[in-house]
Amino acid sequence: MISRSLLTIGLLAVLAALPLAPSPAAARAAQSQFGVGAQYDTTHVYVDPDKVDAFAQSFLATFGGTSTKQVVATVTPTPSSTTSQLLQTPVGTVSLFGFKTPIPYPFGFERTGYLVTDMDKAIAAARAAGASIIVQSFPDPIGRDAVIQWPGGVNMQLYWHSTKPNYAAFETVPENRVYVSPDAVSAFVKDFVAFSKGTVVSDEKKAPGVEIGRPDDTFRRIRIESVFGKITVLVTDGHLPVPYGHEMTGYEVVDLEGTLQKAKDNGAKILVEPYQSGDRRAAMVEFPGGYVAEIHSGAKP
Repeated sequence: MISRSLLTIGLLAVLAALPLAPSPAAARAAQSQFGVGAQYDTTHVYVDPDKVDAFAQSFLATFGGTSTKQVVATVTPTPSSTTSQLLQTPVGTVSLFGFKTPIPYPFGFERTGYLVTDMDKAIAAARAAGASIIVQSFPDPIGRDAVIQWPGGVNMQLYWHSTKPNYAAFETVPENRVYVSPDAVSAFVKDFVAFSKGTVVSDEKKAPGVEIGRPDDTFRRIRIESVFGKITVLVTDGHLPVPYGHEMTGYEVVDLEGTLQKAKDNGAKILVEPYQSGDRRAAMVEFPGGYVAEIHSGAKP
């Protein structure tokens, strides 16, 4: 007969082996939604100070929209100085920085800024979902910021404004284009969906390789939608011809050829001429200052 003490010891060993339940605060954070809307999410673009005006003029002439007043500010937790302005277009928003000083690490590697309703709770939710907080929360001239990193090395910035902004919704929602390895994709998708309360809307195991500059191959493409907007996850072996992997955002337009002509007329270069893949036509464009973007529209009948 097994003694009661041995049973107790065995039960304690089993309990010790079980994963610890999250704290009540972490559980509440993981269940809450802290996003605001896609129109409050910005692509972070860093260009040399002498290219800022040329980039802004070209980008706005291509897509339409307006710029906020350019200011000079410190937007990092350690000393630095940059011009800063927001380019707001019907198809996407850019936070434009022209650093006059060396850029403190790891700034410049984050791809996107997401507005959140509560910085502390959003950070807790991101951590609970599996993100690393690589820049702890710090004040900026109009609110607070933090930088997080998802599996696969995907850096994003969270931001909060002390005065709630009010921006018009996009005419078309841009896509955050994320390149990850097969080793990291499952963790990235699981963690980001948990944080964003998003949905995987498609998972194409053999997407046409022309979308990554390899027309004779296929690759895996996952699309996610959430309150933060759209993410296209491109799962590759890293054998990518230039400029693929350099673009951070894909912009949806009604008239692809007309938009590309506007881009060319305003100093941009067409790096990849329009191609068709499934239900979209797309091209790759480089704006003054080196910013590379994917631009797409629905495929013609």
